Amino acid sequence: MVVSFGISWPMSIIKSVKSKSTKGKSLIFLLLILFGYGCGIASKLFKANITYVFIFYVINFVMVFIDLLLYFRNKGIEKRNPKNE
Repeated sequence: MVVSFGISWPMSIIKSVKSKSTKGKSLIFLLLILFGYGCGIASKLFKANITYVFIFYVINFVMVFIDLLLYFRNKGIEKRNPKNE
């Protein structure tokens, strides 16, 4: 699951960069996914159970965070150019 999500997030990031739009994106969804990965990272750290899975959690967390930043960038673009929505 973590690996398949790891493959999906770069595609989502590329779409966000190219489209400059928030269409098809959900802020709540991105925040929930980010929270989930954060919980996974915290769990591994608290249990001192650092394995290769931890690396995938961190990589996916970073990619979702980048997508979240692009969401806010694209929201700003949409506010400046409302006719492009």
